[in-house]
Amino acid sequence: MSKSVNHLERIAESRLPTVWAEFSITVFKAGDGKEHVVVSLGDLSGEPPLIRVHSECLTGDALFSLRCDCGAQLESALQRIAAEGRGAVLYLRQEGRGIGLGNKIRAYALQDQGADTVEANHQLGFPADAREYSLAVELLSALELQRIRLMTNNPRKLDALRADGIEIVERVALESGRNPYNEKYLDAKASKLGHWLTLP
Repeated sequence: MSKSVNHLERIAESRLPTVWAEFSITVFKAGDGKEHVVVSLGDLSGEPPLIRVHSECLTGDALFSLRCDCGAQLESALQRIAAEGRGAVLYLRQEGRGIGLGNKIRAYALQDQGADTVEANHQLGFPADAREYSLAVELLSALELQRIRLMTNNPRKLDALRADGIEIVERVALESGRNPYNEKYLDAKASKLGHWLTLP
């Protein structure tokens, strides 16, 4: 079961039945000890599969927070993969756009006082987005994938994967979960981070 890919180690794999499909779940341990997950469905060889590179969001993915669109995006991605019968979600453990859970909640408190998501990160001394995607490239390598269809609204993510040699044959928009609690957050992502989102 143990297989090393660069500094990743494949440590566990099992079935993951969900309301949409029965996926496979594979856990990889990185050199820093963090465990990252690939949730996949079907044969990924052949035509470029549908891929979502999703960064961990405890509040949105597990606690149903309406402050972001993360949980809605994750759900939509799994539903789309199930509908197509093949694809994968790469779940990266880089909470809060890379600043960690505690700092994300501190940023939320600043947003409660009027800052937007980018301003809050800057006030805490962090970049607007501290995520990096080299690990996603290594996970794609572990899956023997070089050509993919990427579900994303984030041009930085797309550019980072392309810069590391991943051929993205199609970008699939993934807009979901807009609500009164996250409108300002989504608008800031569009206007300040360049995300491809429909502005009201």
